[in-house]
Amino acid sequence: MVSSERTVSDSSSLTGWYKSSYSDGSQSECLEVARGHAHVPVRDSKTVPGPAVLFSPDGWTSFVTAVKKSQLPPAQ
Repeated sequence: MVSSERTVSDSSSLTGWYKSSYSDGSQSECLEVARGHAHVPVRDSKTVPGPAVLFSPDGWTSFVTAVKKSQLPPAQ
């Protein structure tokens, strides 16, 4: 279970959302990230009023680096 300190229940209350330039435009599997916040909010682009997960800046950098290097462990 993720604590409420690591999520925002209604991500539409935050500003600065953008999609990656790598998004294919089909809207099927896109994440959005918001700029200008102390933590890095990330949400599902199909669920704008839904929750966002908050990453620390270092945590977000580590996650993006792992994705780029294909270093994420397989889902269980």
